[in-house]
Amino acid sequence: MTRFIHCVTIDNGIFLVEINPPKNEIQAKEKTVTLMEIRKVGVVGCGQMGGGITQVCAQAGYTVVVSEISNELLKKGLAAIESSLDRSVQKERITRQDRDATLARIRGTTDTRDFGECDLVIEAATENLDLKKKIFGEVDRVCPERTILATNTSCLSITDMAAVTGRPDRVLGMHFFNPVPVMKLLEIIRTAATSEETLEAGRDFGQTLGKTFVIVQDSPGFIVNRLITPQILNAIRMVESGIATAKDIDTAMALGLNYPMGPLSLADLIGLDTFLFIANGIYDKLHDEQYAAPALLKKMVAAGQLGRKTGKGFYEYK
Repeated sequence: MTRFIHCVTIDNGIFLVEINPPKNEIQAKEKTVTLMEIRKVGVVGCGQMGGGITQVCAQAGYTVVVSEISNELLKKGLAAIESSLDRSVQKERITRQDRDATLARIRGTTDTRDFGECDLVIEAATENLDLKKKIFGEVDRVCPERTILATNTSCLSITDMAAVTGRPDRVLGMHFFNPVPVMKLLEIIRTAATSEETLEAGRDFGQTLGKTFVIVQDSPGFIVNRLITPQILNAIRMVESGIATAKDIDTAMALGLNYPMGPLSLADLIGLDTFLFIANGIYDKLHDEQYAAPALLKKMVAAGQLGRKTGKGFYEYK
């Protein structure tokens, strides 16, 4: 049977209305309408990515519940969101009233059960598949059937995460880019089980956040990380072998290819630990040597030299 789906946005909530066309006049009087509405968003993790996702959702008018594994990390994450909004006020990107209204829409928690009334939950934890599967299983148990579950993973199998839930048709990837309030791209990843309704909801939700979306099938690294990871790894290998300094490599790539920054500056921005997770995640699936992490990257991560967030990576930051 042909189905027609009409999408509208009302007061920052997304409504997907699915109507089966009537076969006769009697059926026309008894149309079945399935309504899916997104008003309340949950975010698992209030770190660099989770905090950014929380901020943009709240700025778009959504009520947001964000979780962390401890009160200490939650307090730190919420403080980072407040600081980000304060900087936007200082730069006159938003008003003080906008800042206050955004913060009022955010509630922090350390209890997964607080996601029980969310219409969409976005997981933004560390790039560890076992951890993400554990989170998906927990959230699946507390959320109503209508809730869409999404992951912000940058490289791991969404199909594997969906498999631990009872709603694989309502699972998809929403890969935001860092810093989330600034970067416009949103990779939306569908699995073989993701329904058209779920995909449509993801598209519309991304648009309400002011993002430009691209659609990609569930595959290691998706689009951006599948392409950029070998380039960054090769730049690290060049430093490791003494071919050129980090600064000269970045200067060459920025000026020669008109990049906003070089690959090693980008790695520091991403976080070298996060980037190592990405490279390992793709390598584990593809077994392609171009994704194999060089010894230098592993040593820097082991030494806690993770880039901007620790003050030292390929560059030093004050």
